[in-house]
Amino acid sequence: MQFDELLTAAGSGELVFPASWAQGRATFGGLVAAVVARQMQQAVTGDRAMRALQISFVGPVAADEPVQIEVEVLREGKAVSQVQGRMLQQGEVRLAMLGSFGGSRASAVAVAGDRAPEVASPDGLKALPHLPGITPDFIQHLDMRWSFGGLPFSGSDSREMGGWMRFREQPEALTDAHLVALVDAWPPALLPHLKQPAPASSLSWTLEFVYPRPTLAPDDWLLYRASIDQAAAGYGHTQAQIWSASGELVALSRQTVTVFG
Repeated sequence: MQFDELLTAAGSGELVFPASWAQGRATFGGLVAAVVARQMQQAVTGDRAMRALQISFVGPVAADEPVQIEVEVLREGKAVSQVQGRMLQQGEVRLAMLGSFGGSRASAVAVAGDRAPEVASPDGLKALPHLPGITPDFIQHLDMRWSFGGLPFSGSDSREMGGWMRFREQPEALTDAHLVALVDAWPPALLPHLKQPAPASSLSWTLEFVYPRPTLAPDDWLLYRASIDQAAAGYGHTQAQIWSASGELVALSRQTVTVFG
């Protein structure tokens, strides 16, 4: 199933993630978060944009087993809605999420976001291949081109990692849910520091969306650059910025990562 088909299935209440979206022993976390975020967004009344998500990956979501999504609107104020979402499998919570949705208001404060750094065009960069047993299975659905730092397990000492990203099969539209999945597709920025494969996963994740948002076409490239703030004792703290192909800031990401190596 393609990404758009999974979003539709989530709305019908009959959702099973196929193995083609696996990330090791679990389903790709960006996909899991994206389908819950979409259901939360649809529970909000009025024209309130998704401003921020706080995500906890409580446990792995297995492929080929049904999941349930629960959404609760905690509060709807005059301009902002606070929503809680959860994904359950076999009666256990596997993901918990808080979302803030807010409408625009008049303000004297206007500070432009950082522009994207100068990097090579994605057209001249080699796509990260899907190598069964080596790269995660979900990579077959995404087009990722490295621009910053080293590849995972390359022994690089760079504090930065990232590059260009988009879906291999063009979606109908590049929605907030699509952005959630794309941003989480990148491995933790700690992994290039390792010289051999080792497990790692996101413990918590905060994703903030920037508005006004530039117009994004379904096949547009997005640029992702993560940097390591600090790492020790099996945990790391990273932050990332995401830009449009024209260099405009689209989103901000921060993660606490566990690494077993």
